[in-house]
Amino acid sequence: MSENLPSPFHEGKILLLDKPLGWTSFDLVNKVRNSIRRAYSLKGKGIKVGHAGTLDPLATGLMIICTGRMTKQIEQFSGLDKTYSGTIVLGSSTPSFDLEKEIDARFPTEHITEEVIYETAKQFLGWQDQVPPLFSAKKIDGKRAYAYARKGEEVEIKTARIEIKAFEIARIEMPEVDFHIRCSKGTYIRSIARDFGLALDSGAYLTNLRRTSIGDMDIKDAADVQEFLRLLQ
Repeated sequence: MSENLPSPFHEGKILLLDKPLGWTSFDLVNKVRNSIRRAYSLKGKGIKVGHAGTLDPLATGLMIICTGRMTKQIEQFSGLDKTYSGTIVLGSSTPSFDLEKEIDARFPTEHITEEVIYETAKQFLGWQDQVPPLFSAKKIDGKRAYAYARKGEEVEIKTARIEIKAFEIARIEMPEVDFHIRCSKGTYIRSIARDFGLALDSGAYLTNLRRTSIGDMDIKDAADVQEFLRLLQ
């Protein structure tokens, strides 16, 4: 190198990590940053760390963490297609479209057949305007949407243009439906769950979600977070 840098992480690293359940994306970035600072005794010395795509606290799976000079690549990575696997429960809904909030309504499911489920999934393929969840990090007038939602304030959240490139049904065991989805940047899988229920003349919410790839980077190549942090020390 042409200059002395405090650590190889300042030069720049791209880390593939498996985000645990219950952690926010900020939690993961913060733990990586603090661990690097401790490992290299960087008292008072900054280290840039960022992620290339948020995951909800109730989701697990692949996150790309960039450090140092590689943080310049974040926008490039965040624009890549992503794939997810998860489970939708039919016949009920929650305000957050997932398990963050309790069930607030129930709907009939007797009319829903396996054939209808498969055919409805096909209808979601392609470009569409999606309404993000109000309980999300989407910004509205400079504030996160969830800040309004938690106060019970009524606000308008703008639609986002997204593309669903694949929507495969992996298992049907009513009221649960397992799926695999490949989609564009900015897609909220929780909103797909909500919209899927509506398309079936019922209700639905997401019960688990795992991101399995970003572009050609796969979860099988990701490190366990706790193991990574332990080795860093």
